[in-house]
Amino acid sequence: MGKYKLGSDWTQCRHQQPTIIIHASFTLIITTSNPTCISTFIITSVVIDFILMAILALTLTFITSLTPISISITTSDAILAANMAPSFLPNMTAVNLPEDLPVGAEVFWLVAQDRDGDPLTYGISGSEAYYFNVTVDTGQVRLASPLDYETRFHFVITIFVSDNHNNRVQKNMQVIVEDRNDNAPVFQNIIFSISISETLPVGSVVTTVLAEDKDIGSGGLVVYFIEKVIPDTPDNQDLFSMLVNGSIVLNGSLSYNNKSAFYQLELKACDSGGIYKDNFTIQCSPSVFLSISVIDQPDLDPQFVREFYLVSVSENEPKGTSVLKVEAVDRDKGVSDAVTYSISNSTRPGWFDIEADGVIIVNGFLDREQLLEEDEEVQVQVTATEKNLNIYGQEAKVNIWVTLRVTDVNDHKPEFYNCTLPDCTFTPQEAQINFTGSVYEHASARIPIDNLTLVAYDPDKGSNGTFLLSLSGPDAEAFSISPERAAGSAEVQVLVKMSALVDYERQTVMLVQVVATDSVSQNFSIAMVTIHVRDINDHRPTFSQSLYVLTVPEHSANGSVVTNSIHVIDPDTGEGGHITYSLLPGNGADLFEVNPNNGTVTVRNGYLLDREKQAVYYLTLQATDGGNLSDSTTLQITLLDINDKMPVINGFYNIFVQEERENVSVTIQAHDEDEPGTDNSRLYFSLLPSSYSHNFSVDPDTGLLRNLEPLDREAIDPKLGGRIVLTVRVADSGVPVLSTEVNVTINVEDINDNLPVFNQSSYSFSVKEKDPGAVVGVVVAWDADQTEANNRISFSLLGSGSNNFMLRGSLLSSGLAMGHLQLPRDVSLDKETQGPFNLIVTAMDPDPQAETTTTVLVTVKDVNDEPPTLDLASLQGIRVAENGSQYGLVAQVIAEDVDTDAQLEIQLMNVICTKAGVDVGSLCHGWFSVVANGSVFINQSKAIDYEACDLVTLIVRAYDLMTDFRFQAYSDNGTLLITIEDVNDNAPYFLPENKTFVIIPELVMPNQQVASVQARDDDSGDNGAILFSILQTHFLSKDGANTSFQGFFRISTSSEANMFTGNIELVTNLDPTLQGTYQVTVQAQDRPSVGAAQEARITLNLFTVDQSYRVRLQFSMHKEEVGAKLDEIKEALAQATRTTVYIVSIQNIDTTTRARSRSYLDAYFVFPNGSALTVNELIVMIRKDQDSLTQLLQLGLVVVGSQESQESDQPKVLVSVIVGLGLALLLVLVIMTMALVCIRKSYRRKLWAMKAAKEARRTAAGVMPSAPAIPGTNVYNAERANPMLNLPTKDLGFESLSSSSDLDHVSLNSLDDNTVDLDQNRQEIKARQGPLSSPMEPDAEPLSLVLSGRQAGTSSQQEALSFTNAGLDTTDL
Repeated sequence: MGKYKLGSDWTQCRHQQPTIIIHASFTLIITTSNPTCISTFIITSVVIDFILMAILALTLTFITSLTPISISITTSDAILAANMAPSFLPNMTAVNLPEDLPVGAEVFWLVAQDRDGDPLTYGISGSEAYYFNVTVDTGQVRLASPLDYETRFHFVITIFVSDNHNNRVQKNMQVIVEDRNDNAPVFQNIIFSISISETLPVGSVVTTVLAEDKDIGSGGLVVYFIEKVIPDTPDNQDLFSMLVNGSIVLNGSLSYNNKSAFYQLELKACDSGGIYKDNFTIQCSPSVFLSISVIDQPDLDPQFVREFYLVSVSENEPKGTSVLKVEAVDRDKGVSDAVTYSISNSTRPGWFDIEADGVIIVNGFLDREQLLEEDEEVQVQVTATEKNLNIYGQEAKVNIWVTLRVTDVNDHKPEFYNCTLPDCTFTPQEAQINFTGSVYEHASARIPIDNLTLVAYDPDKGSNGTFLLSLSGPDAEAFSISPERAAGSAEVQVLVKMSALVDYERQTVMLVQVVATDSVSQNFSIAMVTIHVRDINDHRPTFSQSLYVLTVPEHSANGSVVTNSIHVIDPDTGEGGHITYSLLPGNGADLFEVNPNNGTVTVRNGYLLDREKQAVYYLTLQATDGGNLSDSTTLQITLLDINDKMPVINGFYNIFVQEERENVSVTIQAHDEDEPGTDNSRLYFSLLPSSYSHNFSVDPDTGLLRNLEPLDREAIDPKLGGRIVLTVRVADSGVPVLSTEVNVTINVEDINDNLPVFNQSSYSFSVKEKDPGAVVGVVVAWDADQTEANNRISFSLLGSGSNNFMLRGSLLSSGLAMGHLQLPRDVSLDKETQGPFNLIVTAMDPDPQAETTTTVLVTVKDVNDEPPTLDLASLQGIRVAENGSQYGLVAQVIAEDVDTDAQLEIQLMNVICTKAGVDVGSLCHGWFSVVANGSVFINQSKAIDYEACDLVTLIVRAYDLMTDFRFQAYSDNGTLLITIEDVNDNAPYFLPENKTFVIIPELVMPNQQVASVQARDDDSGDNGAILFSILQTHFLSKDGANTSFQGFFRISTSSEANMFTGNIELVTNLDPTLQGTYQVTVQAQDRPSVGAAQEARITLNLFTVDQSYRVRLQFSMHKEEVGAKLDEIKEALAQATRTTVYIVSIQNIDTTTRARSRSYLDAYFVFPNGSALTVNELIVMIRKDQDSLTQLLQLGLVVVGSQESQESDQPKVLVSVIVGLGLALLLVLVIMTMALVCIRKSYRRKLWAMKAAKEARRTAAGVMPSAPAIPGTNVYNAERANPMLNLPTKDLGFESLSSSSDLDHVSLNSLDDNTVDLDQNRQEIKARQGPLSSPMEPDAEPLSLVLSGRQAGTSSQQEALSFTNAGLDTTDL
């Protein structure tokens, strides 16, 4: 078939007579003398001519058993001009669209160029074309269906352009959907209620929630908030906080009893914001509430229900008597542990006991009187202990002091005590019956007895403690008692009643009895009181002589006794008989003294007793008694001579001699002032011992001092400076010997007679390498000479390598020098290149010949200048299981240092947390710790999470604490890889599936896949391996019935990159008549090697489409051609219906059928939600999409209908065949009938022409109907006639114009597809062929006249194919 460009003028072709040839094969050929008019004839005459030819062909068909008619038009391409197809611009390859574009918004333009300048029409096809609406003539594209990045972020559409002359040009365009922040975070699998211990440490993770945001970038980055904490108190607002990973952390301490036992957190998750509808928008999830119950722990001690216990109990109560019950309760209200009681302390142990129920009972003898100093109370400490240990493994207990007041009974009699109130203690052991006192003889009446401390005491209380006092005994008449009645306690006095009976000379001791009688019980006690009578002064003291002659040596020592034999006589006793001696003032009274008690006379100042000055002294001695009565006598004291003068030394002695060269020889001059010729004046010389006295001697008579051996200055202590001090004693021969000492100073002068000497025979030093100016060591030398002129030392240095050193001398002290050996500031040593140095040090004194040498060995000492290194073997990676599976030490990092004094420690420099090779921040920083010895410990075992971080990289280095500060002290960084091993702590989860699964039973065969699921497991290895299984299958019919099926489906498991896919396959054929949904429950279960498996379930809906939705489409091509164009057909159908097209079969139509259709295609049209199109719905949808309809017509679509309706037409065809055979047999009747038909048809043709003219006037020239004819119908959008073959008249919409005549039916059904396209540029009506020979002007053809009167259309030229049949001219109208 050729396509032609219509460019000829209508006036040029109106008189051309085309030639129409119909071959025996019923092929129609149109020729003309003007090739350029072929399109004009096709357009103007084909409508009428082809109708007539179709009638003739139909009649012949009946005759020839309905042989198909094939009409073709052939032209010569040589006489036609070619038209170029349009092309899209090069940039029409891809478009980026934000997902938040509103429906109806302009999204892009389709732009193409056409070299011929033809008007272009645009369109979009493909399975995703429903997203857009195209303005076909401008190429403007608007959004028809919302975009969703999360559902589909990329798809391909086919854009096409047509110039209506050539095949349309198609091109694939990539549509990339850009994400916008249109999704709020959604909490996943949140646990709405948890319980935690009240002792949970601060900083612990309470629980972790997860919110997911389907957006990407910052719009998908979730931030968690705690909106509110209930109870809503200020303290609670900061009690919990949330980490970036959704972990809820405890910030403060909990207390079940003191704070709250329940908290409710209002949680919210927001993304980090992103662009949405051209604004920066933050999306937040709805609030969720997390209830936290606090579990009480036994961490509190019990508490007594009362703060104070006080009870009274009578003394002498029998053992076992109940006194008081105490009660304590467990303060841990949520635990309420049982409490036991015990007495842990008591002021009176053993008096009381406590039973298990807290009842205090009497356990011993109670005596109130023992409690008087304790306010008659017993304090008992009761301990309440919980039955079970607290959380610290200790006893939970509390103490309380219970006061037990003991009341009195009359169980005591009064007793006597030797004490003074209020200091009496009244213990039973202190009670006495014997007392003493004293009184002066003849004392006055009512005078109490002295020194009598008598207290009567009855420990009973009140009237029980009242008693009476009285006297008895041999001397009771001389005394009285006070008081006579008392209560509790009282001081008892015995008074003189009759003074005459108290006489010392008559009786020195008197006895009385004090009786105390209990006023109630009449029990009594007796105290024996012994009274001593004291004497008074009534006699004068008397000396036996009036003169006493005494002697004493002169200068006697103070206190020397002159006499102790002088006594006086006084018969009085006591104080009256006490004598006091004294010296009365007079000559010598200041030189002597007397003992006042015994009369002994002693020397008071012996220094003044000098016989040469006064030889005799006279003193008066007086004696006085206690009553101030006295007597006196005279003392004559003569002084005796003694040796009291010491020798006297004449002059001073300071001698100078040179050592070893001179001697000492000197006489000591002395005299004695004592009387010459006596022992007191005869002198004796001696040398006192000293450090150097053994080197000298002195003549005892003459006092000559000399040295015994030569003197050596160096033998003298240097501190003495060469001076020797000797002490010479000069003594007399008197008694006692008196002596005088004199110091003789001998100055020994020094000479240079000693060489310098080193303190060591050799020296050994070490010095650090690379240390300029370092001090190497010191040498010390000393010179025994003791003067600087002789002992000043200087040093010199010799030996190999001595130029590397300097020796600086310094004076420590006289004769002692130090040589400082050090490196010059510009010299440093290298251990590797310089060995030990052997040096010679010389010490010299001022004498050039006096020198001494010593050797010095200097070794070079290595310094700590090498950095440590890490042992690579200790950095081999380790594996640690997540979620609290391991604790404690997991690795040991080892470091080495070649330096001998190295002190190494391992330092943690950094921690890198990664998940699948992606850095996840500081998530794992607290999981591990590295101590100084290199031990790697797990810090937060339960926080280790494989799903958050699967590799922890510890960056460590070794540090040498002893490295010299000038050198690097640390090693290169090392890496310790800790691989986090997965444990099965995550259940599988199904991925959201946006697909809808549809089953067409007649299409699905056994072993064919009908659905699929996808699942993941965040665990790894076997823990994350998923196995799918089908748990149950139910069929939910449309009438609501639910039926269980088993064995209809099976599922297989496959995986790729941690994504597990379950493919559900059909096991057996399904019943195609069932209408409803198969509900298949699929289980995903992981397969851990250790521990229990975890699982997840999902129910899939498999929608069935039964045979009632099967649609048949007829095509004008054989099935082979339909099959070749099947993809284009499916694409056009999908574009028109927005459905998935399922092809059942393609078959040729039986050749006996009198239809143009040659094949049919059975198919189902199914929406993503499982619903399907009926034939009527399909027709409506195809009619709405004009582009797809045009494409389908070009692909040969003829009829759309159901299988049943089209099969029901076959009997009608057979009836037509029979009628045709009857017409062949009744030829005469046919001729007559044809004549009648012609007459009627002429009339009806006029009517149709009139209607066509009317319609043509309403249609602009060259404008085609807005939509092509719908196959299977006879309706245009404007109700224009388009009768189709093989359909009843009622289907064509001509009921109002047709009659009941069979000829009308035949006429209507004999019209095949006819497309009339009028050129938009035509301005004239087709003229009849050349002028007739008749003189009359031929009539114009009515339809041409009408067409010529139409207004020209404004559309661009369109390429069309038309036919002209002169036999169907309407001129006769």
